[in-house]
This record gives sequence, structure tokens and C-alpha cells, in this order.
Amino acid sequence: MNPGKYSGFLICGVDEAGRGPLAGPVVAAAVMLGDDFDVCGLEDSKKLTPLQRERQRMRIIRSSCLWGIGIAGHDIVDEINVLQASFLAMRRAIDAIDKSPSLILVDGNRKIPGLSIAQRTIVDGDALEPCISAASIMAKTFRDDLMREYAGQYPEYGFERHKGYPTERHLASLMRYGPCPIHRKSFHPVSTFFQGLSHFNQ
Repeated sequence: MNPGKYSGFLICGVDEAGRGPLAGPVVAAAVMLGDDFDVCGLEDSKKLTPLQRERQRMRIIRSSCLWGIGIAGHDIVDEINVLQASFLAMRRAIDAIDKSPSLILVDGNRKIPGLSIAQRTIVDGDALEPCISAASIMAKTFRDDLMREYAGQYPEYGFERHKGYPTERHLASLMRYGPCPIHRKSFHPVSTFFQGLSHFNQ
């Protein structure tokens, strides 16, 4: 990030992880990088290996950076849709930071509704702006940890491998065992199980 680009602003990068999976929450992160933080190595989380992500995550946690995590569970995704759940998680992440930013940089092309703070949307921001890259890394690693925890509760689905995304193995497990409590009922093909149950009960 060009130091003079947002001169005079307290900048907060925001990104989310988990819009596409069939199971689990949406997780958002908000990060304000410290002035002395070395941004070398920060990148879109999808372009980093798990080990690289974890190293960057620990650098952020151990530094003077301010960060917050926001979660919208699978039930909220089903209730208000995944886009609105993502916005909710982002607002929660921003609220979790001890210091109020004066400008929020949001990955993508949609501003976060319901905020009085100035915002700028940046397409591919997780690759272009270090503070958004940092948020991408924090959101991804935090969500991956949650899905590994869920894997212990529901071992037959392999959440520790695919993190709830619709891989071939996940779909095979879904067909064999049916949905578990953290599956998103509004997402196809999970929804087909509940549609069938609805017809059965009529």
C-alpha cells in the first residue's frame, strides 16, 4: 500500500471467507496494520499455502496490528442469505476492533450496508491492498480452524480437508449420511434433503 495513498486516514481492511461452502459459518476479518508492519509476504489468502497463511497470521497477531473477527453462522446464512450474512460478519469484525477506523477498504465491489464510516470498495483488493490481504488471511485461517473443530464433531464429512466446500468427497458424504447440523439448508444440494422431508410430512 502506498503510504501517501490514504494519508490522514486510519485504514481498516475487511474481507470474508466462506461464502461458497455447503456447511459452516461465514467468517470476516477486519485489520488495521501498524505503521511499522512489514507487508512483505501479505497476499490474497487463496494464493498462499496453509503454512504461509499460518506464518502471516502469527505475524499479524504478534505485531501491533489491530484486528477483529466476525462470524455469521450457518443458521444466519439460511435466514438472511449468504450475502447479507457476509455483511453482518464484516460489521461484527469491525466492531471487534478496539479503535474506530476512519476509512474502510472492502474487498469486492459492494459496500457494507449499515455503516457510518467512509468506505472504498476495491475489486481484487485482497491482492492489491496489504490491509485487505491481511484480513483475507485472518478470515481464512480462523474459519479453517473452526471447520477443523467441526470435523471432530462430524468426522464422517471430512470437514478438515475441504472446509465445507462442495468437493467430490464432501458430496459423496452428503449423499451417504445426509446433512449434519452445520449444513446450510438453503444451499443446493443440501436443500433437496429438506424439500424431500417436507413433501414426506405433508
